This record gives sequence, C-alpha cells and structure tokens, in this order.
Amino acid sequence: MSGQLKEVRNRIKSIQSGQQITKAMKMVSAAKLKRAQDAILLMRPYALKLQEMLQNIVTNSEGNINTPLAAQREIEKVLIVVITSDRGLCGAFNSNLIKAAKRTIREKYAEQFEKGNVEIMPIGKKGYEHFLNNGYKVNDRFWQMFGSLTFEHVKEAAAVAMEGFIDGTYDAVEIVYSEFKNAAMQEYITEQFLPIAKIDQEDNGLKADYIFEPEKDVLIAELMPKILNTQFFKAILDSHASEHGARMTAMDKATENAAELLRNLKISYNRARQAAITTELTEIVSGAAALAG
Repeated sequence: MSGQLKEVRNRIKSIQSGQQITKAMKMVSAAKLKRAQDAILLMRPYALKLQEMLQNIVTNSEGNINTPLAAQREIEKVLIVVITSDRGLCGAFNSNLIKAAKRTIREKYAEQFEKGNVEIMPIGKKGYEHFLNNGYKVNDRFWQMFGSLTFEHVKEAAAVAMEGFIDGTYDAVEIVYSEFKNAAMQEYITEQFLPIAKIDQEDNGLKADYIFEPEKDVLIAELMPKILNTQFFKAILDSHASEHGARMTAMDKATENAAELLRNLKISYNRARQAAITTELTEIVSGAAALAG
C-alpha cells in the first residue's frame, strides 16, 4: 500500500510541474499574441485595400497594360509557399497548414505533382522538416524567416516567387497560411499569389475607373511588386499571430486538463490513504482482541 501511495504522490508532483510550465507558456504566448495581433490588425486593412485595387486594375485593364505578373498561361510548374511555425506545442496549427497544402496539391495540382513540377517554399521550421522528410521538392532558402521577421526580409522571399513567375520557373504561385480571427479561432487559407487574380465583375456589377499619373504602364510596373510584397507580408503576419493564439489556447487547455488530472489523483490518493488507515486500525483492533482473549 505504501508503494502505491508513493507512486500517486510522484504522479501528482510530476503533473504539478507540468502545469506550472503550461501556465508560464500560456502567459508568454498571451504577451506575444498582443504584439502580433496589433501588427496584423493594423496591416490588414491597408493590405486588403491595395490587393483589391490591384485586382481591379488587372481586371479592368486587360489588353491595356503590359505586366508579366498577371500573365495567364498553362500551368506546368507550381510553387506553394507554406507558412508554419518554428516550434510546436500549438495544438493542430502546423498539421492543419500542412494538410491544407497537401489538399491544394491533391485537388488542383495532382498532375503537376506527379511530374515532379510542384515545389514547396516552407516558411517555418515545422513545415520545412515535414516536407523535406517526406520527399517533396523543397526550396530551403527562407524556412528560418521567423528569426528575422521584417518587411525587408520578407520581401526577399516574395521577390524569388515573382522573379520565378516572370522568367517561367513557375506558372502559378500559391500561399498557404492561417488567417487570424481571434485567439481561439484561425482559418486555414490557400490564396493565389501569382498570376494576379481577377475580380468577378458579375458579383458586384461595378467597374473601377482609375486616373493614372504618371503613365499607366510606368505606375503599374512600380506599384505591382510593392503591393504583392505587402500581400506576402500580410500572410506571414496573419500566420504569426495565429500561431501565438493557437499556442495560448493549447496551453490553456493543457493547464485545465492538468487540473482535472490532479483532482482525480488527489481523490485516488485520499482513498488509498483511508484504506491504508482502515487496514492498520483493523489490524490493531484484531491484535488487541487476540491479546485480550
């Protein structure tokens, strides 16, 4: 009985130590989430408006502008940018992003994948390790980007995608990322990066009419890369905030589960102690009765 009590005590101590760690990780993630959330909430309206403007220009200026970034051609070679995290302990965050990337390959680019024409550009260690270890064609230049998450650094990765599309290395570029909703909710999205997607005018019946100064071709050539860089940066900031939200939620749930385990173990421990005391009392009483007899 004493051995059983010792085992339960050791389990209680172990779970209490784990609970302290999960509480600390939750607090750290909450602090990081606040900064990451502020960054994406400030960035998102600006990035979405620029993206809308770019799509309007491409949609309504067909044949009037010369931009290779909007060129529609037969898709033979594909680049998929998958934005995961560098660390785990964030629930199903990374696995859901990896599943979304694989689903995109399976549903849209199965033929290209069979020919070996699908390349993965992972951003984040978890995605890099998974795709590398599972035999995917991997561009390994930017998987450590979260170590230096600045616009200038992100722009380098976006430039590789744009230059690859222009020179024909890729015929399509997709971004798989997690759109931040709140600390407990993320939406896993696959978004077409290149060629620049057009707006379905039948949905709104409106045609945007822009006045260009200076010349349209000059302005578009200058603006398009900058807007695409902003779009790329927004996707990374979204995933960055989503990661901290997912980790905070996962650690909160782990802390709750530890508390539930502790309650059950303490009940088991108290029952075992009571049984041990009862057994000892019974032995004492029996011994005393035997001596008296």
